[in-house]
Amino acid sequence: MEKLFSYGTLQMESVQRETFGRELKGAKDILIGYVLSDVKIKDQMVIKISGTDVHPILKYTGKNSDVVEGIVFEITPSELSQADDYEVEEYVRVEGEFKSGQKAWAYICAASSKINA
Repeated sequence: MEKLFSYGTLQMESVQRETFGRELKGAKDILIGYVLSDVKIKDQMVIKISGTDVHPILKYTGKNSDVVEGIVFEITPSELSQADDYEVEEYVRVEGEFKSGQKAWAYICAASSKINA
């Protein structure tokens, strides 16, 4: 199983049903080294699924004091590919570190990942 951190629209049951064909189960956790921002989505299919054209997006800071709360879901490798298809070009998937000590995938701002890589 893969672990995927959600801090935004992937927490919505309607988005989960549309993207994965089921509702996901997960546990709350806190991602370290990021802050939340917003991004305007242009992809009409994603807007239709989520119901909004403004989505939250993570920006990397590297500071331990910057944290974002969300849910870590356990999903299959094929569901991770489905999540990749749902996320638009403004996002890139990276492995994050969490307050619980576990690691999970998270979708972050593609532009900030290049700046801070």
